[in-house]
Amino acid sequence: MALRVAIPDLISPSYFPVIAAVELGFFKKEGFDATLELLYPVTKTYEELREGRLDFVGGASHAALYAFKDWAGGKLLCALAQNMYWFLVVRADLKPRRGDLAIANGLRIGAAPGPVDGLKQMLKAAGIDPARDVQIGPVPGLAGGNAVSFGLMAAKALEERRLDGFWANGMGAEVAVRGGYGTVVVDARRDGPDEAKGYTFPALAATERMLRENPKAASAAVRAVQRAQVALRENPALATEVGRKVFPPTEAGLIAELIARDAPFYDPSISKATVESMNRFARDIGLLSRDVAYEQAVASVA
Repeated sequence: MALRVAIPDLISPSYFPVIAAVELGFFKKEGFDATLELLYPVTKTYEELREGRLDFVGGASHAALYAFKDWAGGKLLCALAQNMYWFLVVRADLKPRRGDLAIANGLRIGAAPGPVDGLKQMLKAAGIDPARDVQIGPVPGLAGGNAVSFGLMAAKALEERRLDGFWANGMGAEVAVRGGYGTVVVDARRDGPDEAKGYTFPALAATERMLRENPKAASAAVRAVQRAQVALRENPALATEVGRKVFPPTEAGLIAELIARDAPFYDPSISKATVESMNRFARDIGLLSRDVAYEQAVASVA
């Protein structure tokens, strides 16, 4: 029986090391068949993991707390990359400036459940009330399982003026910028506020039950992701091979460039400082009720 690996967004660089680990055969090289599934939004993805209908999830690390209260029953296995990884993109005709979050005042911004937490907290830190000063909500026309790429749907809504901005993945940002109708205001991973960079990160997660009952599979999954990260760092062009299997042609042609940009962040380690920052963010937004030890959130996988 194949391991079921799920992500909440597909046509995107956000969880690409997991996609590559499956599509380039790294799970198979570790002795396990694996299937890749799309399940949006990330809060639902983690709920399905909790209920035992999935074996592993690649998703935003902090969002695991929507399904695993105070980290009970769930663990992070490794980082897919470092730092919060979304982009705030605003309509180009509004003449936004890089780093100027004040542009968000009064705008309609599309954001997904889970990722929206980082945007709201970043706005609060900049003195902007996300409930009063900004209209943040779903992307128009986006429905449940149809979310093959939140970023592409958000970019389309921006182009059609159904939104004034969006908070989404690097593919959506790239398409909007190349299309001439979007401007990046914040690239959270690279030029976001220092505190915001540590709100969350893309991670591979599993249940404590999986770790107890099938530790070999958990170890194999981590090694498969690590091998994918190394392969993509050394040869980002491999991303095109993967993209041709699972992306539309246009996005398949873009993905290698985006992965080359992200490759320096492909470090699987999860440091104590990273967890402290993530948990502080989770406490601030009410997702975590108390301080927890590093070992409660992160598994030790041999």
